Amino acid sequence: MNTMSQSLKVTSAWISIVYVVCFGGVALVPGIRPWFMEYALHTRADIGTNEMTLTTFITGLIIWNIVAVLAVWLYGVLSNYFK
Repeated sequence: MNTMSQSLKVTSAWISIVYVVCFGGVALVPGIRPWFMEYALHTRADIGTNEMTLTTFITGLIIWNIVAVLAVWLYGVLSNYFK
């Protein structure tokens, strides 16, 4: 059985890997972003300029880790509550 601490660590590692792959994909193939918007999110949006800096990379990595950890924490709390 996974503990909450282990689940949060796995979540943080998983979201970090996915974020690095996505950021790298957009950096290497800038046309992938509008393609993803159209075919995965079924929308077209003018998303402006491509801002790819070390600051945006680190900030995005932190934000996505916080969001993912909060989501898994909430899932753990709710699943324990509804046992």
